[in-house]
Parts: sequence; C-alpha cells; structure tokens
Amino acid sequence: MAFIFCLTGSASTQTDDLFRNALHAYRAANYTSAAIEFRDIATRRPATGALQNLGLAEWQCGRTGPAVLAWEQALWMDPFNGAARGNLQFVRKQGQLESPELAWYEVVSSWLPAMWWGWIASVSFWLALGMATVPGLLRRRKSAWHQAIAALGLMIFLLSLPAQAGLHTRSQIGFILEKDTPLRLTPTHEAQVITRLPSGTPVRLERTRGNFLLLRAGSQSLQGWIEKGQLGFLTLG
Repeated sequence: MAFIFCLTGSASTQTDDLFRNALHAYRAANYTSAAIEFRDIATRRPATGALQNLGLAEWQCGRTGPAVLAWEQALWMDPFNGAARGNLQFVRKQGQLESPELAWYEVVSSWLPAMWWGWIASVSFWLALGMATVPGLLRRRKSAWHQAIAALGLMIFLLSLPAQAGLHTRSQIGFILEKDTPLRLTPTHEAQVITRLPSGTPVRLERTRGNFLLLRAGSQSLQGWIEKGQLGFLTLG
C-alpha cells in the first residue's frame, strides 16, 4: 500500500507542476507551450477540467479542430460542463461548423457521464438478480418489497441498454483536426479529392484500411477516405 501511495502522490505532484507551468504559459500568451502542457496533463490524468483548458489553449493557437475535439471529450466525460458546451456553441456559430448528428439512443447516452452508464447497468442488474434469488437461497419467503426492488432494478437495467448502445456508436465519432482536409475517393494519396473538410467537422468512422479511414461526413452523408493522423476520436485513449 505504501508503494502505491507513493506512486499516486508522485504523479499528483508532477501533474500539479505541469498545471502551474501550463497556467503560467497561458497567462504569458505562450499558447503553444500551454497547449503542450495541458495535453500532457490530460493524457496523464484525463479530466474534464484539463480538457477544457486544453481546448482554450488550442483555440488561442488558432487550431479549431483540436479545440473542438478537446471540448467534445470534456463533455464525453462530464455532460454537465457548461463552459465546454458554451465554447463549442460559440466556435461552431463563428466557423459555421455542424454538430454531430445523434440518434435518439445516442442523445440518451449523452445525458450522463460515459462511465456512469456502466455502473448503472451493473448495479441495477445485480440488484435485480440479488433480490430475485437471495431470499430463496436463504430459505426465506419473498416479500413484496423484494419483488418491488427486483422489478425496479430490472427496469433501470433495461432502460440503460439504449444508452450503452449509444455510447458504442458515439465512440465512432471523430473530428477533423487539420484545415481543408481532403476527403478522397479511394484510400491512396493519388486519389481524386471529393471535397475538403474544415477543421472541427464531425465525422463517423465506417472502416479502416491501412493508414486510411473511411468516413461519413456532414448532413449530406459524404463518404470518403482520410489519413489516420488527420482525425481525432471522441473517446480518449
């Protein structure tokens, strides 16, 4: 336990130092250094606040795509982050960028932090199973409240399933990182360019081939290929 505690304490101290350096760089208008520091913090210890700060630094650097990605990732972790949501609305209005089009079950999955849905499904399932089986195993008669809690747990578990499906499909959403990214007809550098996508455009991954990704982009559902390094996904890691 002492070894784990030392590792945790050391990591926390190192992250605090990075945060102070990043904050100092941001206040000194050295936004490139601030973005590097905030990205390092978000990589070491992913948190909605770190991603919010990263988005601000990227935006000050003029990198719309990475800023949009950071704020979207902040909302993935914490849908209650009003600052990140407000920043996205401002940037999209200014840059005439689209928001990701979500199915109803994806909208449901965005109501709560992504990690919460797994806990809700797990706890409700085992609660329902426990209330349905434990009294019998203990040779006790099932009472009305046992059945009521089992029914409630089962209902919550079933209601969480669409959200779980929404999380899976939303994990395929990415955002264009570079300006005027070419959307190609085939997965080669010599392929015909269908269109050029603005930085921050939301897309959905269809499949992968080598170093290229097949995407569906925009309300017109344009389909084409881009290189992996030109896209950042909603999920962290």
